[in-house]
Amino acid sequence: MTPASSSLPRGDHWFDDGLYTSVNELAHRSPGWLDTAVSLWSTYGLVLLGALLMAAWWRARPVDPARAALALAAPLVVVAAFVVSTALKALLREQRPCQTLRTVTVEACPALGDWSLPSNHAVLAAAVATTLLFTDRRLAALAVPAAVAMAASRVWVGAHYPHDVVLGLVVGAAVAGALMAGARRAAAPVAERLQATRLRPPVAKR
Repeated sequence: MTPASSSLPRGDHWFDDGLYTSVNELAHRSPGWLDTAVSLWSTYGLVLLGALLMAAWWRARPVDPARAALALAAPLVVVAAFVVSTALKALLREQRPCQTLRTVTVEACPALGDWSLPSNHAVLAAAVATTLLFTDRRLAALAVPAAVAMAASRVWVGAHYPHDVVLGLVVGAAVAGALMAGARRAAAPVAERLQATRLRPPVAKR
C-alpha cells in the first residue's frame, strides 16, 4: 500500500469522506492477495469489457446485420462517453481523496491536477455495459456487474471517492443510452445499404 503525501493541501470535506476512509481501512486490513486481485481488476478490467464489445459484434454478425451495425457503433459511443467525462473533470476539478485525506492507499496516488470527479473507469465501464444492453443482453448480464465491480474497485484502491464512481456510472450510462438509442434507429437502414456494397462483411457473415 502507498501512503498519500501529508504535505498536499487539504481540500473541502465531502459527505462520503467517512465511507471512503472506511473502505480504505478495510483494504488496509484485508489479505494481500485480495488487494492484488482488486488492483488487477481496477487496472485491466476495462480490457475484458472491451473484449465483450468485440464479442457482441462477432455474435451479431451471422444473424442480424442491423444489430451488427449497432455493435460497430458501440466503441464510438464509449469514446464519446469518455470525452464527456474528461470535460466534466476539467470543469469540476475535484482533487483525489488520497490527496485531501490522510490515508494509506492500495495504489499510488495520482498527481495533482489528475482530477477525480467523475471516475473515468466507472464512466467507461458503464458505457460498455449500456451499449451491450442494446446489442447483446446475455453479454450485458456479465458487463453490468463487472461495471459495478470496476466502480467499487476504484474506491478500494484509493483513487476515488464513492460519489466519483457513482457519478461515473450515471454519466456513462446516460451518454451511452442516449447515443445508442439514436444509433439503433439508424442501424437497420445503414446495414441494408452496406450489404449492397463491398463493406458487407462487417455487418453480415454471408
